Amino acid sequence: MTATTDGSTGAPPPRAPSASDATAEKTDTAARHATTRATDYLLSLQDSAGWWKGDLATNVTMDAEDLLLRQFLGVQDAKLTDAAARFIRGEQRADGTWATFYEGPGELSATIEAYVALRLAGDAPDAAHMARASAWIREHGGIAAARVFTRIWLALFGWWKWDDLPELPPELIYFPKWFPLNIYDFGCWARQTIVALTIVSAKRPVRPAPFALDELHTDPRHPNPPRPLAPVASWDGIFQRLDKALHVYHKVAPRRLRRAAMRSAARWIIERQENDGCWGGIQPPAVYSIIALHLLGYDLDHPVLRGGLESLDRFTVWREDGPLGPDGPGGGPTRMIEACQSPVWDTCLATIALADAGLPPDHPQLIKAADWMLDEQIDRPGDWSVRRPQLASGGWAFEFENDNYPDIDDTAEVVLALRRVEHPDPQRVDAAVRRAVRWNLGMQSKNGAWGAFDADNTSPFPNRLPFCDFGEVIDPPSADVTAHVVEMLADVGRTHDPSTRRGIDWLLAEQEPSGAWFGRWGTNYVYGTGSVLPALAAAGFPPSHPAIRRAVSWLARVQNDDGGWGEDQRSYQDKAWAGRGASTASQTGWALMALLAAGERESAVVRRGVRYLADTQRPDGSWDEPYFTGTGFPWDFSINYHLYRQVFPLTALGRYVHGGHADAPLGD
Repeated sequence: MTATTDGSTGAPPPRAPSASDATAEKTDTAARHATTRATDYLLSLQDSAGWWKGDLATNVTMDAEDLLLRQFLGVQDAKLTDAAARFIRGEQRADGTWATFYEGPGELSATIEAYVALRLAGDAPDAAHMARASAWIREHGGIAAARVFTRIWLALFGWWKWDDLPELPPELIYFPKWFPLNIYDFGCWARQTIVALTIVSAKRPVRPAPFALDELHTDPRHPNPPRPLAPVASWDGIFQRLDKALHVYHKVAPRRLRRAAMRSAARWIIERQENDGCWGGIQPPAVYSIIALHLLGYDLDHPVLRGGLESLDRFTVWREDGPLGPDGPGGGPTRMIEACQSPVWDTCLATIALADAGLPPDHPQLIKAADWMLDEQIDRPGDWSVRRPQLASGGWAFEFENDNYPDIDDTAEVVLALRRVEHPDPQRVDAAVRRAVRWNLGMQSKNGAWGAFDADNTSPFPNRLPFCDFGEVIDPPSADVTAHVVEMLADVGRTHDPSTRRGIDWLLAEQEPSGAWFGRWGTNYVYGTGSVLPALAAAGFPPSHPAIRRAVSWLARVQNDDGGWGEDQRSYQDKAWAGRGASTASQTGWALMALLAAGERESAVVRRGVRYLADTQRPDGSWDEPYFTGTGFPWDFSINYHLYRQVFPLTALGRYVHGGHADAPLGD
C-alpha cells in the first residue's frame, strides 16, 4: 500500500451503503428474528420424554374404514361414531366429493368410503350433502370403478360380490423367497397387508348389511358390467387370466392345504405384532390383521386382538370443536385417524433444525432428544434380514413401535441429528452411529442406491397383479433416500468409500433433464432436489458442478412470485405441475436448503425465499400449511406432516443465518 503526500494510505474512500445493502441487512435481520421465534416455538412442542410428534393427516378413508371395521366386529360406539362422522362431513367438498389432499380433485374410492361411513353414522341418503355425493359417484362409474380395497370393504357386508374381486390365495405364504410373487417381493407395507388379506380372501365373510347401496351403482340390476380382457400377449392380459385361474383354484383348493396355509399366515401375522399391539406401526395392516385373525376364531378379548384394537385407539386425534360440513351438522368434537405416527422422523428432523438454528449442541432439550433416539435404536433382525441375513441390525424405525421394519431414511437422518448433539456420553453416541452406518451400508441395493425398507425390492411382478391397483407395492431405491444416506456417509467421513461413490453416481444419473430430482417420499421435485443438493455439497461437490448449476437454475425458474416455493401433488401425474403450486413453508424450506448448499446465500432468489418465510411466520413462531407436502404413495396417498411446516423452514433459516454446521468426521 502506497502512502500519499497528505499522509493517507491511498485506499479508496468507504463505499456508501447501497439500496441492495439495505435490503440484504433487512433480510438478515428478519431471518434472525424469525429463527429465534421458530426455535422457541419448536422447543415448546417437545414431549417431556424427549420426542417430537406432529399430527399426520391423510384422507377420510382412514376414518371411514375405522367405522367399517367396528361395524364388522360389532363394537360400535355412539360417541366415537358421531365424532368420526363430524370429521368426515367437515372434509367434504362443495361438489359432494372427498379429495385425498388439500384442494385436490374429488376421488372416487375416498368418496364412496366416506359416503358409506356417513350412512353407518345415520346420515340419510336423500340429505343434500349425501345426494350430491351419490350423484357424483354414479357419474364416475359407481362402485364398479372403485379400487380393489374399497370393494373389499363393501364385500364384507355383501355390497359387492367376492367373486368379482381379484383372488389372493393364502398359499402365497409358501412361495419360496426366490420364486416370483413371494411375499418378500412386496414392499413391507404391502406385504403385511397382503398376508392378512389372503385369509380374508379365502374366508370371504359377509356380515348383514344395515342398508342397501343401490344408489352407488350406475345400474343396480347390473352392478359389475363386464369388461374386456387385455390382449393375452400383454402383461395385464397374462395377470388377468392368472386371476381367472386362481378363482377356479379357490373352488377346488385342497382343504387341508388351505387350512394349513391360513394357519401359517396367521402365525406370520402374530409373530410380527409389535409391543404396542399394532402391525408395522401403520393402520392398514393392523385393521386387516384384526379381521383375518378374528375370522380364524380369535375373539375380541384375545390378547392379540385386544392389543390390536387398543393400538388403533392410539392413532386417533381428538379435537373439541370440528368444522361444519356442507350440509351436515357441525359443532362438537371430531375424531381423526392417523394412518401412521412419526415420532422418530419428527424428532431427528427437529433436532437437526434446532442445531442448525444455533441452539447450543449441549442444550438440555437436545440431550433429551438424543437420549430418546438412542433408546429407540433397533437391535434385532426384521424382515429386511431375509435378503441380508448376515447383516447386524442397527437402524431406526419411523414410529414409536415398529422393530420389524426399521427404515433407511430415518436411520440416516437420526445419525445426522445425533452428530449435531454434544452428548455427555460420546462413546454411546459413537457406538450407535457406527452400528447405524454399518446397517445402512449393508442395505445398499445392487444399483448403488437405497430404498426405504428393503434392499433390491424391485421385482416388476407385484405391480402387475389385478389386486394391486392402489399405490406402490414395491420399494425401489429413490433419490431422496439415497441422498440422505450419502449425506450421512459424508458426514461421518466416508465420502470416498466405494459405496458412497456408487450412490453419488446413481444420483447424478437420475437427475431429470430439467435439473430437478424426483421426490419419492415428499412432494415432489422440490423435495427430491432439496434432498440431493445438500448431499452433493456434503460430499464435496463444488457449487460450479454442472449438475448443481442445472438444479439451481430449475429452482430459480419455479420460484413463485411471492418468493416461496410450492408443488402440487398433481406433479406425480402431470409433469406440467413439477415445481408448481401454492407456496408452502416446508417446500420453501427444501428449496432454500438446496440453494444454500449450492452456495447461493447472497443471491436474490434466496433472499426472496427467506423474506417469504419471515413474512408468513405467525406471531407464535409457527407457520400455517394446509397443503399436503408429504408422500406415502405418489399421487395415491398424500400426507400432511404437521411438523414439516416447522422443522424445514427453521432448518433453512438457521443455515441462512449461521451458514450450516460442521462436525469432525467419525472415520471408518
